[in-house]
Order: sequence, then C-alpha cells, then structure tokens
Amino acid sequence: MEQASRERREAGAEADQIPADRILADHTSGSLVMDTEAQLNEYFSGKRRSFDLPVRPEGTGFQKNVWEHLCDIPYGVTRTYGELAEMTGNKKASCAVGMANHCNPILILIPCHRVIGADGSLSGYAAGIEAKKYLLQMEQEYSKGVK
Repeated sequence: MEQASRERREAGAEADQIPADRILADHTSGSLVMDTEAQLNEYFSGKRRSFDLPVRPEGTGFQKNVWEHLCDIPYGVTRTYGELAEMTGNKKASCAVGMANHCNPILILIPCHRVIGADGSLSGYAAGIEAKKYLLQMEQEYSKGVK
C-alpha cells in the first residue's frame, strides 16, 4: 500500500510539471536562464519591482487575461479577488479569478501572491501561505524603504 501511494505521488509530481517550452517564449537561450536568475536576485534584494522576461504561459483566454492583470498590481500593493475580477471586466467572477490564480504556472513572475481575500486574509498560494506572507512583507518593507 505504501509503495502504491509513493508511486501515485511521484506520478502526480511529474504530471504537475510544465515543460519550459510551454511557458517561456525562448527556452533554448542560456542567457534566458541567466536573465531569470539575475531578475529574481534583483527582486529579492528590493531592486526590481517587475519582470521583463519573455514568458508565455499556456492557459485559457480567461486565465491569460487574469494573469495579465496580475502583472498590473503594483509592487507592494494587494488587491482582493473581487477587485481583480473587476480589473478583468467581470466584477462577479471573483471565484473564477481565484481558480485562474491557482493555475498560474509562474509564481513571483506573475505576482498572484498580491491577491488576498475580501476580509484581508492571505487565502491560497501554491507555495504556501507562509511564502505568500513573506513575499508580501518583503515587498511592503522595500516599498517603504525599511529594508
């Protein structure tokens, strides 16, 4: 039974992985990896507020629309799922926006961590709530010049 459970977990992990050519416009370039690393280092040191990498995540038209609007949320600022739904042109689609957020294949670069519940709660994040809390606090501190 334990063996079967482990095999299912391993198969699921492989199924969740998305090939680079489905996310990056030019995945063959060694410089893209270096650019990504450099931009992430700048982000985590507070020197970068947004990313300019050639990403093209696969998704439905609605998901892509949500992901584009996620990139419009300013660094250090949060929006609720309802506000994000309104940004996409359908203020009643907050649940669908939440699902599109959940399907975001490029965490941090497409900043879904900036979306919170209507009550201010840090609801849902693929990397975990603690990671979401850390990213939001880091951005707010760098925005205010605290770090």
